[in-house]
Amino acid sequence: MQKVGFKSGFATLVGRPNAGKSTLLNAIMGKKIAITSSTAQTTRHRFRAVLTRDDFQLILVDTPGIHKPHDALGEELNESALKGLQDIDVVAMVIDASQPIGRGDEWVAKQVAACKARRICVLSKTDIATPEQIAAQREAAEALMTWDAMVALSARSGANVDAFVEEAVFFLPEGPAWFPPDMQTDQPMEVVIAEFIREKILRSFHDEVPHSIGVAVDNMQYEKKKDLQRIFATIYVERDSQKGMIIGKKGAAIKRIGSEARADLEQLLGCRVFLDLNVKVKKNWRRDATQIRRFGYGEGA
Repeated sequence: MQKVGFKSGFATLVGRPNAGKSTLLNAIMGKKIAITSSTAQTTRHRFRAVLTRDDFQLILVDTPGIHKPHDALGEELNESALKGLQDIDVVAMVIDASQPIGRGDEWVAKQVAACKARRICVLSKTDIATPEQIAAQREAAEALMTWDAMVALSARSGANVDAFVEEAVFFLPEGPAWFPPDMQTDQPMEVVIAEFIREKILRSFHDEVPHSIGVAVDNMQYEKKKDLQRIFATIYVERDSQKGMIIGKKGAAIKRIGSEARADLEQLLGCRVFLDLNVKVKKNWRRDATQIRRFGYGEGA
């Protein structure tokens, strides 16, 4: 039975690519749910993470970084991020405290200012910013609009993450729990697994192939007696040369990707994992809206 005065609602994290939204979401949840990397546009899904406590349920909506799109994929990601500003209670704009505010931040701020939700400014990455940078960023952020709250934090060290949660919950209305208390994300497990695999590719190849990568889980089979989850997935690239890079000399690269992904997946699933990865070429898939949505990116998810 819920407590009297129980609060529940939705808070969307928005910002430019690499502002630290997914890292903050993981820090709030206390476990890895969203993938992270130094590559722009790492997040391709708008999905919800659910934080439930005795007196509140905070549904966090992680969104792709808002950016100038160069193809159909970019347009889908922007549409997905902007739709995350609809029908919510709180919008948190995440701004990298270590980087000067630019035109991209100003454009995102205009979208946030037009939103009817309560507005929180999050100055992220304070662990790598100087006190002078943080002070300057605070002043610059205050010039963007009137905020309902402002929090400077470091998702990596955990500093002030709880303070952000407290601010977000303060603005939530009283209401019922929208999700079961043991539910932590609304993403299908196949999507989460595919994203964990894609993260390892992003971290291995950085700028060489990241935006040309799509991952789909083809099949999953759980063997109860062995407590073993078998996962069969396909990595899609746009060119034959990229396929060669992903596989690597004598299969070294694909083995490394599989090994790193399997370690994360075993922690996520709580059992042993057998991971079978294949690589296929799907030319120009980023320009094909049907293919983009088949991977579950953008609004087709």
